[in-house]
Amino acid sequence: MIGPYYRPQLTSMLSITHRATGVALAVASLGLALWLTALASGAGTYGRAMVYATSPIGRVLLLGLGASLAFHFADGIRHLFWDAGRGFEIKSAYASGYAVLAFTALAVLGLIWLLFLGERGL
Repeated sequence: MIGPYYRPQLTSMLSITHRATGVALAVASLGLALWLTALASGAGTYGRAMVYATSPIGRVLLLGLGASLAFHFADGIRHLFWDAGRGFEIKSAYASGYAVLAFTALAVLGLIWLLFLGERGL
């Protein structure tokens, strides 16, 4: 229990999550650089990199990265509306927050299908 004086709110939890996904995406950019380096290094190196990327652990990491990207993208658009002075009312802030969560959930379901359930998967 957090305590009798503070109850987490959707807006504060989404703000914290937005920052965390931003950090995760920054760290993941190193993985993207490694993947691009493997791609540029030739078929053998790229093939070894893809063995790791298509392993069960690699697919779970890609799912987490995709979920972070979807959330950060959708919440970033929400922040752009706020920068324009729109959506500050409590009702609007909660509605846009739930829309961000819905978009993220749909994106994650799509990624699960692509990574694990599709005809060939990744």
